[in-house]
Amino acid sequence: MRTHAVAGAVTAVVLAPLAWPGYALRYDMVFVPRQPLNWEMLAPADSLPRAVPLDALVSLANVAIPGWLLQRIVLVAVVYLAALGAARLMPAARTGPRLVAALAYAWTPFLAERLLLGQWALLLAYAALPWLVSAARDVRDHRPGGLPRLVLASALAAVTPTGGLIALAAVLVLLPLRSRATWIAFVSVAGLNLPWLVAALTGPAGGVSDPEGVPAFAARAENWAGAWWSLAGTGGLWNASTVPASRASVLTPVVTLLLLAIAAVGLPLLRRRLPGLTDRLLILAAGGFVLAALGSGPGEPLLEWVVGHVPGGGLLRDGQKFLIPYALILALAFGAGAERLAGALARRFEPSAGRVLLGGLLLLPVAVMPDLAFGGLGALKPVHYPADWDAVARQVAAAPGDVLSLPFEGYQSYSWTDGVVVRDPAPRYLDAPVLINDALRVGTVTVDGESPRAAEVQRHLAAGRPAAELGFRWVLVRVGAGAGPPAEVLAGLRPAYAGEYLQLWSNSSVTSTSPANFDRRIFALAAHAAFAVVVIFYALALLRTRRRSW
Repeated sequence: MRTHAVAGAVTAVVLAPLAWPGYALRYDMVFVPRQPLNWEMLAPADSLPRAVPLDALVSLANVAIPGWLLQRIVLVAVVYLAALGAARLMPAARTGPRLVAALAYAWTPFLAERLLLGQWALLLAYAALPWLVSAARDVRDHRPGGLPRLVLASALAAVTPTGGLIALAAVLVLLPLRSRATWIAFVSVAGLNLPWLVAALTGPAGGVSDPEGVPAFAARAENWAGAWWSLAGTGGLWNASTVPASRASVLTPVVTLLLLAIAAVGLPLLRRRLPGLTDRLLILAAGGFVLAALGSGPGEPLLEWVVGHVPGGGLLRDGQKFLIPYALILALAFGAGAERLAGALARRFEPSAGRVLLGGLLLLPVAVMPDLAFGGLGALKPVHYPADWDAVARQVAAAPGDVLSLPFEGYQSYSWTDGVVVRDPAPRYLDAPVLINDALRVGTVTVDGESPRAAEVQRHLAAGRPAAELGFRWVLVRVGAGAGPPAEVLAGLRPAYAGEYLQLWSNSSVTSTSPANFDRRIFALAAHAAFAVVVIFYALALLRTRRRSW
């Protein structure tokens, strides 16, 4: 019960601002009242499937759960399951070391930075990994229910491509290769990755990415110790505006050194209690750390070549996200080290001295990074969508057609979000294909996107030519989001709606959407069906074992 109580307390402290109504919108975290379920959610027509099958799952959930509530459910699940999973995986007879591991995993720079960047789907993979490793241990020990729980934990991770790859790698590394169960698990988890793989292979977006993205998304130094030392503390995210201010403290590298030293003390104990599995988890963590460090060291030219020439190589450019296994082994070893040091102190002096040390180490992550509390000290403050969004959505739904969203920037700050940068909500709010710019501006660098259509539209608009020539049924203009489009861009369009925050322009010369690629839709539907079949099969298998100790 103590582990549940601590996991609940950490969740409440981190997500306290979500007690207020509204939507916490930041960068990639975009929830809407009712996200429509359409083909764009299954296989995006003009972008790489970075949110496949995530968008389809959100749309299905929105049938029964409104967006504001769904956001709270998934964010609570992230923090709570991360803490509880680490505590349950920690091999200790007493509760104290389990709680230390829980805080060490649920209160990390990685979780803080990705939460403030809005990458909640990646954090689902972060929360799922302890449960996946625990299930892998059960599979190795031939315990009933191990394989179903492993695949279901992988399904939670596989809602995003990066999480799916981490789950696939975990299966291959953590389980013995000659085991029949390993290959059943591998084929099953590979099936969970089919939705985004099929969408990527059949889509028009280019398979390779702009090599400029490698230095732009490389791990960065958060303090005087450098980028690699930031990674050692599970930080180093490329976006400085989403990093807690405490990470810049001159003491942060010293605390990281202390954390690593205690983890080194605990590693032998962890290896004795999790024989075989600890070494394999170390291998997985080492591989993730190498990928994280590749873009900010001598490996940068190699990574640039991979990103620019190998289809799908763009998944590696933001390498810091692969620190998830490293963060887990670090938390477990830190918990084991805390147990060893507390035991030694209790034997040398008195039991209360060991308990005091455990309490201090339990609170160390909070003390060194207090600004994760209360949603990053208010960074996750909920806001409300203006009524303009519903009005525009109704008009587009009444006359469906492709939508061009202007200004042609994927990320913007708005007055109604209190200046917080948010990815354009239009593709999730409107029940129609919406084209936004997939090129990303990182500081002074613009990283080219992969969509040929977006690149063509960008050139067209930069030349000052009318948007009416591009074949979109609607042009949505976000008022106040930077400089508005010039008059010549809107030439030939008829105003359909004018609000305080949004304008909608109609192109009467276009009366339907672009032609559908039915073969691609069949493949996408089959891939999502395969995902569903795998999940349902293993959920039923788990129920048959009568093991529901999640």
